[in-house]
Amino acid sequence: MSTDVLPATAPSLLSGNDLRQCLRIATGGTWMFFISKLFNLEYGAFFCVYPVLLLGLVPRLNGHLVRQFFAQSVVVNLEVGLLYGLFGDRPRLMIPIVFLLFFYRFALMARGQLFLFSALGVVFLAIQLNFASYPQTNVIDMLWCNSLAVASAALVAGLMFYLFPDVAPRQPRAPADKDRASTRHEALLGATVATLSVVVFQSLNLIDSLSALVASNLLLFPMHWKGAHFAGRIRAVGTLLGCAMAMAIMLLFYSHHDVLPLLTLALWIAMMIGARWHGLEKGISGVGLSALTTLAILFGQSLSPANDIIFQILYRFSSVCVAVVLTLFAVFLVHRLLNRFECTRHMSH
Repeated sequence: MSTDVLPATAPSLLSGNDLRQCLRIATGGTWMFFISKLFNLEYGAFFCVYPVLLLGLVPRLNGHLVRQFFAQSVVVNLEVGLLYGLFGDRPRLMIPIVFLLFFYRFALMARGQLFLFSALGVVFLAIQLNFASYPQTNVIDMLWCNSLAVASAALVAGLMFYLFPDVAPRQPRAPADKDRASTRHEALLGATVATLSVVVFQSLNLIDSLSALVASNLLLFPMHWKGAHFAGRIRAVGTLLGCAMAMAIMLLFYSHHDVLPLLTLALWIAMMIGARWHGLEKGISGVGLSALTTLAILFGQSLSPANDIIFQILYRFSSVCVAVVLTLFAVFLVHRLLNRFECTRHMSH
């Protein structure tokens, strides 16, 4: 697990471990898609995105990582429940609290501690804050669906690691050395821009822009300007790849997108392509993971037997591109502001 950006060049061949991870991501993601559509579960994006993120960010599964995964879900549920229970009718009072909730997560990430807890917590918190902000949302029902989706994702991840285990031991990535000023810089930058993203999405009533919201948060994982502006380009490319594959599937099936078994097979093939790209990037959040999350959100949240996703595909790509540009602009401004002070100056400036 890492928040680094991609290297300049990537190997052209997958290792045995990379191939197993591809199979875990594609099979786990499509299995949860099949189950969510078969039982017509609410908040299908939860059920499809969570296993993709978990299997994509975690090349090895152990008790410590599983505890982090469950802990972040419990913490996010409590935070969202208390936040909307106490301040649901006073959204302006929620802004500084939301900043603090993001800040401690980015601080953990900047120090290299509890990466899975903090990284997934950022994404899950942003998604649930967005859903919970709308009057038609029953927050309690949403939290129950989130809990069920987390438990399902953990079970599916465990099954995938059992069915497709690594063929060789993996070497852990060495954490980057940072000074304290850089750590402060990264925590403040991530929390500030993540909070701005939540405020903008809620103020503009962008309930149908979940892909853009997730993209704007994943873009912050490098937590510094040099990493973020490179991540922005690959995020747009990954979204384009995911949208292109989703469009190809919809054109192939045309009016038969309600044939769930065949659609699941087509989605598995598309996810294998995205997972292979992710494997070539050596598990770092890049084009492959962007394509995978785009597919998971499009098919998990928007597709139904009575509704195809042609319009949603076009809308998702345009909204993600706009979100990436605006997020990069915000990152640049906050980066320049923080670098004016010695105590928050990043070592990469």
